[in-house]
Amino acid sequence: MAGVFITFEGVDGSGKSTQLRMLASELRLRGREVVATREPGGTPLGGRLRDLLLDAEEQVDPLAELLIFAADRAQHVRALVRPAVESGRVVLSDRYADATVAYQGAGRGFPDEVVAQIISLATGGLQPDLTLVFDLTIEASRQRARERHAGREKHDRLDAEDAAFHARVRDAYLKIAASDPDRVRVIDAGGSVQETHSQVMRLVMPFVEARG
Repeated sequence: MAGVFITFEGVDGSGKSTQLRMLASELRLRGREVVATREPGGTPLGGRLRDLLLDAEEQVDPLAELLIFAADRAQHVRALVRPAVESGRVVLSDRYADATVAYQGAGRGFPDEVVAQIISLATGGLQPDLTLVFDLTIEASRQRARERHAGREKHDRLDAEDAAFHARVRDAYLKIAASDPDRVRVIDAGGSVQETHSQVMRLVMPFVEARG
């Protein structure tokens, strides 16, 4: 049975993490071995790096941020993702390399060639088989973020960036999707959780079944 690597991308508040958990449950009910993971934080080392990267009180230089995300990804790919895919599992990752293009490339302004080189080094060339970009307006994204924080969910550094930053990130994701339509699918995340889940199922299930 062939392994499958699917990544979930989108602006904060788009619901991608919830959709990943829902899809993982559906796939397990259908007998597939699923590894649900995230970046940063998919390994023990990554968990410690995540705390440093997203701490709202920590002042992280943009270049240091870019390189720490790359270090997390290098460990993630070699310790978890590649072995799981090669053993025939379905790997679902909450963010991967496209997040670096969107957040550090478009958001922070690093040159495309620098971002591409660092991604290539960290991933060793491992690309997702399928990427779902959960698209949401910036206004809706920020509203959902405010609701999360009102519920005492921890506020992180990226959440705290201004609307212009998040607009650049969203635009970058849409450009990624337009440039790689065979791999990337855009999902309208503006509806209910169940409406979004239905879109995910319509896209993912035929793809996974076709992979054996």
